Amino acid sequence: MQRLVDLREILRYVPQYRDKVFVIAFDGAIVEHDNFRNLLLDLALLRSLRVRVTLVHGAAHQIRKLADYTRLTPSNLDGTGVTDATTLQLALTAANRVTHEILEGLSATDLRGACPNSLVAHPAGILQGVDQEHTGRVERVDIGLLRALLDNDIIPVVPPLGSDGEGATYRLNSDNAALEVARALQAVKLIYLTSQPGIMIRQSDGDTLIRQMTVDEAEVVLKKNKNDFIGPSLSKLTAAVKALRGGVPRVHIIDGTVEEGLLAEVFSNDGIGTLVHTNEYQAIRKAQKKDARGIHQLIKHSVENEELLPRTLAEIDRTIQTFFVFEVDGNLAGCISLSAFPDDNKAEMACVCVSSKYENQGIGARLMQYVEEQARSAGIKELFCLSTQAVNYFLKKGHFGLGSPDDLPPPRRQRYDASGRRSQVLRKLL
Repeated sequence: MQRLVDLREILRYVPQYRDKVFVIAFDGAIVEHDNFRNLLLDLALLRSLRVRVTLVHGAAHQIRKLADYTRLTPSNLDGTGVTDATTLQLALTAANRVTHEILEGLSATDLRGACPNSLVAHPAGILQGVDQEHTGRVERVDIGLLRALLDNDIIPVVPPLGSDGEGATYRLNSDNAALEVARALQAVKLIYLTSQPGIMIRQSDGDTLIRQMTVDEAEVVLKKNKNDFIGPSLSKLTAAVKALRGGVPRVHIIDGTVEEGLLAEVFSNDGIGTLVHTNEYQAIRKAQKKDARGIHQLIKHSVENEELLPRTLAEIDRTIQTFFVFEVDGNLAGCISLSAFPDDNKAEMACVCVSSKYENQGIGARLMQYVEEQARSAGIKELFCLSTQAVNYFLKKGHFGLGSPDDLPPPRRQRYDASGRRSQVLRKLL
């Protein structure tokens, strides 16, 4: 059962996701895992919040088991190489079984599901001189069919199989099938549930989980680390980039074996896996010297209302390297600062301010999330802030907890005592 704090976290996101489409892609191994039953309950919760869910699944795990049982040798497991006639039959049997297990699970949680023939495919053809035989590529997604199911509260369950107008069946890579479905349905999220924590890269100092990156950063990672990806990371990240370039704003790659992992990824700022997103944060950048005057003007009203600590233009200019700004059409819509205290492994988030013209658009929350990620990437273990009038905002929007002056690093405590403002201290462990 969700804790009350978790329910509050979930409800905060409800207006944003209501009546939007999530495409959730299960690796075959996840369907056989003990946590699959919990995932079905998570789907039920999503549906109760009016999130429109479409499922796509793989079957590589089941194909491997079926091949061992029948003592047949598949030409490939994931649908990215040659699919001979034997492998196609293995894929048909395994995929149909996985589809049936998912439909059974949906029924057990009082959800309706259906397996539509929604993927129109054509042969992959001859690649680098090799005939791919029964391997296919998605030519078209029957959007009308999928939307008709969604409009009637039926969850589509899409297997990694497609057919052409002649009735021939082709095997598809499920990661690619999921991204094509997400693009066609204009999904706001594509979520890959796999059996590892997220996008993992092998490095000299150990395996590394990448928590978050833009699509541009993902393309650089793919180019520089192609031979260093662990498990399905290469396939997932390649598909993520294609989905993002095709209009899907968010792609999540998470561990489907973690209880409540799906909800934690969707309904929290922190998440549990890897988030790859479009360049939404391109509006957020490090402040430059030329921004000092604009920041000074931006915070003027809040300083007059004693919401922010007074800062002279000279002070802002001197500490400009600690500031980040949010731009809209070249205008400063918001600002924030982040000052590190390396000796204490802490950092202060301060001067959070949004222009009155851009209030209630989530800019403040996005600025806080951005600097939080900056602090986390720098290895900071604790973030703190001070407030006299916006305590509830930081508690609810920034998910800080109440602290005390004793939590401040010594240099910051001295300035706190000298100011006499008696601000509330808030802190957050990263």
